Amino acid sequence: MASRQWNSSTTEIHAGYTPAAPHRPMTVPIYSSAAYQFPDYATAAQLFSLRQPGFTYSRTGNPTVAVLEERAAALEGGIGAIATATGQSAVSLALLALLQGPGHLVASNKLYGGTVDLLTDTFADFGVTVTFINPEDPDAWAAAITEKTRGFLLESVSNPLITLVDLRAITEVAHAAGIPVVVDNTLATPAAYRPIDFGADVVVHSATKALSGHGSVLGGLIIDAGTFDFSDAARWPQIAAPKARYYGDSLLERYGSKAYLMLVRSKFLHDLGPTLSAPAAAGILTGIETLSLRVAKAQANVLELCRGLAGHPAVARVHHPSIPTHRDHALAQRDFPRGTGCVFSFDLVDPGNVPVFVDSLRLFALAANIGDARSLVVHPAAMTHCRLSDAQLRAAGIGPGTLRISVGLEDSADLLQDLIGSLDALSTTPAQPAADLLETSNA
Repeated sequence: MASRQWNSSTTEIHAGYTPAAPHRPMTVPIYSSAAYQFPDYATAAQLFSLRQPGFTYSRTGNPTVAVLEERAAALEGGIGAIATATGQSAVSLALLALLQGPGHLVASNKLYGGTVDLLTDTFADFGVTVTFINPEDPDAWAAAITEKTRGFLLESVSNPLITLVDLRAITEVAHAAGIPVVVDNTLATPAAYRPIDFGADVVVHSATKALSGHGSVLGGLIIDAGTFDFSDAARWPQIAAPKARYYGDSLLERYGSKAYLMLVRSKFLHDLGPTLSAPAAAGILTGIETLSLRVAKAQANVLELCRGLAGHPAVARVHHPSIPTHRDHALAQRDFPRGTGCVFSFDLVDPGNVPVFVDSLRLFALAANIGDARSLVVHPAAMTHCRLSDAQLRAAGIGPGTLRISVGLEDSADLLQDLIGSLDALSTTPAQPAADLLETSNA
């Protein structure tokens, strides 16, 4: 179903699916089939040689998953998408398709801890080199480029400190050097911000988070803008050069602007197998139907909580660009008028109070997720970013007293009362020595 003329909330409900005969189900059917019967031998041969589109085996494509892919592409303004089993696999496949050689990546130093693990450990094992830079400085991106650089990686809204970037300035630097830009848009979601509108070439998501919205399924998405020029066969042989795998054709010759997506699907999704199941895709589709409503509610709650925590004597700093003194406040007003998603962070004055504060909360669950309908809290230094070195934590702005909040859909007054009550109680509870907390967080 065409969706170019629709607004986001309409696209969330209708894109990619039209009820069909004989039963015309209103919701997307779940096709729990591993394989598909072919009408004849000739059709099977064409499908397996990738000369005709269609489903051959659910490792690389499924009708339910295909609806999710089309809807995600429509929401982000891309030409197509590929769904994967997790957000981590989406980041991995999106980058593997670019970093053959092996190549060099320039990456933000303010990334989710699991992404840092991927880049500094697993990718390093395969010879990929990474330069981490301050994402808010376009000159730093330019200075880090080498002749082997094959991609920029950043988050549109950083996890956990909610720092923002002038994406248009960064993409101009990248494109001048012939480098594609990959943006993780998990926190903002396309209901609030679309990186492709600011020049991004590839967008990735952990669909587990706000797209799903209920913490019930895992999933990832890769969305291609379809605008990057991969025609240099010396620089991009995996796309522009003839390959035996494709019977001597190049992916660019066969698939044009969708060549990058076909590389991800036909090689990396096929060979490595991080396949999204049909039931999980259906769960994400159901979540997406209420995305705009949930994003707006969560953003309203975030603003209330940030205002309520600012100035509390136990809080050293609230990290959110809605605060007028925040360095990204003007950028948020310009590029993020619909908000930055459901997450904010704050630092306790005494980091030793982290354990007792977290354990005294009643509504905020201690759980490593974001974008849930329920409000959640994590201690990044001890949990999501625990494998970062002290230097990496400092570069990311994460301290031993930093707490990340994922704000859910509960009443904001109840949430604020829970936070303030736990903060007020800190003055009567002995704190854990900060040195012990740091030792625990970097174990």
